[in-house]
Amino acid sequence: MNNDVQQFWEQEACGTGNAIVGERDPYTKDWFEQIEQHRYRVEPYIHSIAQFTRHHGKRVLEVGVGAGSDHLQWARAGAECYGVDLTRRAIEITQARFNLYGFKTNLRQIDAEILPFPDDSFDVVYSWGVIHHAEHPEQIVREVRRVLKPSGLFIGMLYGRHSLVAVKLWVKHALLGGQPWRTLSDVIYHHMESIGTKAYTLRELRTVFTEFRSVELTPLQTIYDQSHLPAWLCGLVPSRYGWFIAVRAIK
Repeated sequence: MNNDVQQFWEQEACGTGNAIVGERDPYTKDWFEQIEQHRYRVEPYIHSIAQFTRHHGKRVLEVGVGAGSDHLQWARAGAECYGVDLTRRAIEITQARFNLYGFKTNLRQIDAEILPFPDDSFDVVYSWGVIHHAEHPEQIVREVRRVLKPSGLFIGMLYGRHSLVAVKLWVKHALLGGQPWRTLSDVIYHHMESIGTKAYTLRELRTVFTEFRSVELTPLQTIYDQSHLPAWLCGLVPSRYGWFIAVRAIK
């Protein structure tokens, strides 16, 4: 399945679509700036969760660099940056971005289910919205823990199944599709971005990260939950029913 996931994201790195970048020339500073502005406009909580500037001088691995926006924030904060991604496109975009802005990073195109680093290599491992696309997310989490130093920190985000996004997806593909027996997990697996996408409950994520010494989970109600719904309805839904679940886990 990871081959299918790779082919999907090779077509277009996350956050680089025409609806975002318009007619800007690819790989130019204007193109990268538009990608970055859009990312932090629709997901403003990334900065408060990642806390990039608190990790100056730390050795940081990002699993799934995408278009390189967050990866660049780690570099700007003075971290020693390493990054991996399943796709050639993401590696090329991120390397071009670092070259343009004058920063250094160590990038590899690999499947993160087997990380090519020794045990206890990194102070921080970061992965925002990536692990749930893998065929075996639990294996990536085990690898993350392995390469973290003792008391090292994982910061990331995975999708939440009990969310407005999941319900809207179910209404579209199950209820209106005449298949109301389909589960939330099933419609997410088949109809959310690349094939095989997973989404979790809080209890399930605690199990995924059970080998970590401590885990903090923070559900986030997102713009994707609220889109195409009246504000009054979104206001009635508790924040714990959000599409994003932020994770901070200590080895």
